[in-house]
Amino acid sequence: MACVGHIQQGLWRHPRDRATDYNKLDYWTGMARTLERGLFDGLFLADVLGIYDVYGGSPDAALREAVQVPLLDPMLLVPAMAAATQHLGFGITCNLAYEAPYLFARRVSTLDHLTGGRAGWNIVTGYLDSAARAMGLQRQMAHDDRYDLADEYMDLVYALWEGSWAGDARARGEAMGAYADPARVRPVRHQGAQYRLDAIHLAEPSPQRTPLLFQAGASDRGRQFAARHAECVFVNGGAKPAVASLVADLRARANPRPLKVLVGATLVIGRTEAEARDKLEDYRRHASVEGALAHASASLGIDFARYGMDEPIETGPTQAIQSNVEAMKKAAGPVFTKRGLIDRFILGSRQPPIVGSVEQVAEALIGWVEEADVDGFNLSRTVMPECLEDVVDLLVPALQERGAYKRAYAPGTFREKLFGAGPLLEAPHPAAARRFT
Repeated sequence: MACVGHIQQGLWRHPRDRATDYNKLDYWTGMARTLERGLFDGLFLADVLGIYDVYGGSPDAALREAVQVPLLDPMLLVPAMAAATQHLGFGITCNLAYEAPYLFARRVSTLDHLTGGRAGWNIVTGYLDSAARAMGLQRQMAHDDRYDLADEYMDLVYALWEGSWAGDARARGEAMGAYADPARVRPVRHQGAQYRLDAIHLAEPSPQRTPLLFQAGASDRGRQFAARHAECVFVNGGAKPAVASLVADLRARANPRPLKVLVGATLVIGRTEAEARDKLEDYRRHASVEGALAHASASLGIDFARYGMDEPIETGPTQAIQSNVEAMKKAAGPVFTKRGLIDRFILGSRQPPIVGSVEQVAEALIGWVEEADVDGFNLSRTVMPECLEDVVDLLVPALQERGAYKRAYAPGTFREKLFGAGPLLEAPHPAAARRFT
């Protein structure tokens, strides 16, 4: 995330952490080079609109603890990182609820052109009332209504990316002594419940046309949306049987389309287990409980400042991230209290880290793949850049020795690298049906 404090709140205070350089270009180009050296498939850039002001009804805690504020636009980072690399993909989060489809489609096509087909989009609908107020509204739409909006939005951007220009429009134009054949370019006309459009997409077809599509909804409505649109789905960790059940449900809903499922993970790696435990304790001294509470209040839709340490917390209907609320209730047991929540804040977040020697962490990740049927991992940063360097220099070779990690990049676009098929989405994905051939 293009900010100081992302998931593990407070670790920007660690003396070796460079996250306060988030607003310097070499921070990002250096990170991209490190990730490519480690053969990472992609850099996932999270984003959020609005500020975390649920905790205590104020943004003060978020501002004091740099909880995802200040925050830069992730899209503007990608061209520089793409110029510094050849293979690394970029999954950019963008909230469709506040983006005009026509302008957004052009920006994504631009990124896909400039990166040579390495652009991905993490589709989100938002969960903060502060974002709605920033956009001139009183509050955000209801949870399921946001997904209804998203379905129409997706149909419209598919029409722009896939249906406005034929794949041979330029080639036919060149044969005529023109740049493009006007007969092979057509306007997109859309009249829907939320959007109206009559326009030609401004960008010619990019290498992937539609970017690689990511999504993270785990509610029933979110899974329904993922089954229709997503190619890669992020899921939270937890008990492996529960994650395995979620993965199976996602795959069944998406069938016959292939789906890549990536589980969130935080790693603390040492050359020995003792070294890893020492590193964990060192990191914990800088973790922020207040920052973690501010983040949790916003993402769960619960103001934890209103509760005493051992007072049962009410978890009624919320317009925040519903799957997070359900996961928290399951993890907390029959009585959910602030003390119980804080006890889970090992590194300033609700995500307990995997801690151990290189060999132990490698086996733990392999266990996730074998037991929960996940395809990979969405790694959360801790102390930057050493957390990435530990993975690249220590963990990747150990996984390669076990035959569990690639030794070279496959050729092609982001989609081709991950799925081993062509650069374009194919049927039965709804984008393929919109293609102008």
